[in-house]
Amino acid sequence: MLTHFLIRRRQPFADGHAFGAAGAYEIVAGEVHGEVAPDDPRNAGIVNLAKAPRNERGAVEYRCDVHILRPKDMAKGNRRVLYEAPNRGSKRGLMFLNDAQECNEPVSLEHAGNGFLMRHGYTWVTSGWQGDLVAWKDGMVLDVPVATDNGQAIQRPVRTEVCVNRPGVHSQPLSGDPRVRSYPAATLDTSHAELTVRMQSYGERQAIPSSDWAFATESKADAGGAPTVTPSASHLYLPGGFIPGAIYELVYTARDPLVLGLGFAAVRDLVSFLRFRKDDGAGSPNPLAGETGIERVYAWGRSQSGRFLRDLVYQGFNEDEEGRRVFDVIAPHAAGGGRMFLNYEFARPVTSCQQHTNQLEPELFPFAYNVLEDPQTGRKDGILKRPATDPLVIHTQTSTEYWQKRGSLAHTDGRGNDVPPPNGVRVYLFASTQHNAPYGTPAARGKTRHPSNPLPIGPALRALIVAMDRWSTEGTAPPASRIPRSADGTQVAPETLRADFPAIPGGACTGLHNRQLFLDYGEGVTRGVLDAHPKPPPDGAGYTVLVPAVDEDGNDIAGIRLPWISVPLATYTGWNLQSEESAEGELAGLLGSSISLPRTRRERETDGDPRLSLEERYRGVDEYVEKVRAHIDTLIQAGLMLDEDRDALLADCRAACMDALDQPEARRP
Repeated sequence: MLTHFLIRRRQPFADGHAFGAAGAYEIVAGEVHGEVAPDDPRNAGIVNLAKAPRNERGAVEYRCDVHILRPKDMAKGNRRVLYEAPNRGSKRGLMFLNDAQECNEPVSLEHAGNGFLMRHGYTWVTSGWQGDLVAWKDGMVLDVPVATDNGQAIQRPVRTEVCVNRPGVHSQPLSGDPRVRSYPAATLDTSHAELTVRMQSYGERQAIPSSDWAFATESKADAGGAPTVTPSASHLYLPGGFIPGAIYELVYTARDPLVLGLGFAAVRDLVSFLRFRKDDGAGSPNPLAGETGIERVYAWGRSQSGRFLRDLVYQGFNEDEEGRRVFDVIAPHAAGGGRMFLNYEFARPVTSCQQHTNQLEPELFPFAYNVLEDPQTGRKDGILKRPATDPLVIHTQTSTEYWQKRGSLAHTDGRGNDVPPPNGVRVYLFASTQHNAPYGTPAARGKTRHPSNPLPIGPALRALIVAMDRWSTEGTAPPASRIPRSADGTQVAPETLRADFPAIPGGACTGLHNRQLFLDYGEGVTRGVLDAHPKPPPDGAGYTVLVPAVDEDGNDIAGIRLPWISVPLATYTGWNLQSEESAEGELAGLLGSSISLPRTRRERETDGDPRLSLEERYRGVDEYVEKVRAHIDTLIQAGLMLDEDRDALLADCRAACMDALDQPEARRP
């Protein structure tokens, strides 16, 4: 339960700007302290909780940061909380829902973006849940204890991966991410560890002799001096430097596991406090309590934090310690079919299991919300299995999730067969979009074969937030799920798409994707302990992962097709490939591609491009915009876009068409 709510800062937001009927907003920021009783059945699932240090009441303590953006006059708000689970300590909700700029300390009107959440009266709450983050300015951090075995350090072989994308790097934290605390090595003797390297995820591992690396860190030299190498139980050092794009896999004996499963309890306890209690019992009032109170609480998270929300529900933490439902609706975005590597001993929740990196991390069955049979083990399980406290679900994903995060497993049985989502679940694909493209993202070309995919998804996300609220409060069902399906041919094997993808010059689809292999972590995995560190099965056995089928332009057929897909200026994909600079040919992280349509028929014929040119599709910018307008009307009528977004989207599409036709003088200012 939450024991202290400490307000450290209270100030006006956006200099007191009034957001429509909701009026002015204010910032309430601080920290909360809580404690969890290990003998409470609702906490029993937290791995190593019983091995954590306890206070005089026999409870395990935690502390986390909290940030609230609320109407100054709560009576003017809509009595709804939108809780955002931050991504690796970073706030992302205003970026994606309000089309705001990236900012971890929103204070100004500019940080409000288009003001969507404020104009609709929401109270926005976010807090730390990831207990292994290094504290940083404005980061949302959770502090949790280290587990011990009756006071003795717990030690266990663990597996970690390190992959860098730039030359000249000689040392890296064992966590593989400088934002995250590493589990220290129990000994600095490298002969007790195994280090291998490979350039491709499915390539052969090459052993690196123990004499060729060290548990150490390199610090930069002063001008004219040599770098300093210092022994470190938390770093991997290679005297010759890391090869950019190479996968370094280290198995070593680590010590001092953190009780990271407390992240679920910390979110549960905070939201329960804000929803049901008047004060913390120690003299501090609930900043959201009052005559109006809170009627509904929704949760939103993207990517890592979307997987966190799915796992929170699966692990039973949508029920508070009084047996009440915590979230009425969860809205995980870009989570794919995964959950979290969180409630384990020596967990690494920072990792993202992708085709090139961390593919052997335990993002395990169940993947779907339905209770299904596991094709690997035969056991039955599902994310939603507690009808009394299960929330409604709005699950949204981009095309990238099908290629990199096994998104099809969220609505198939793992054998390739369609599984209709349960009645309380909606699943939507935003057709031909990439994992991370907030409003204003350019089509940049870095170490990739194609420019990245710049398509924003804010208009559809906002419409689904409105639909989510109506579903929860009025019982009005949101639009039906829009997903690719095997039954109608809009969902296919990646190998099939490799042959069916249009023969765009230089734009071939290789069919490479992130497989979900059958992996054996040992019998302790169901208790959150990895007894084994698996290698890919030699026969390649695994779950059936499928991807969206495409039209003659290479754009996804199924899903919510925003105007730039139905009235295209380019081919947009959820996948991209790395260039020759770094692991050539592997999937390029969570990036998609944009491949412009030819401008003229002559250009198309000269290049041998099978796609119709812009000249052959549209008689000019005005015709293009009218087609966009018609499609926007269709989306609004279907409840997949809001009328308030019409004018801005039309202007953006007009500007994009101007750019595509190379008419910069007519662009929108």
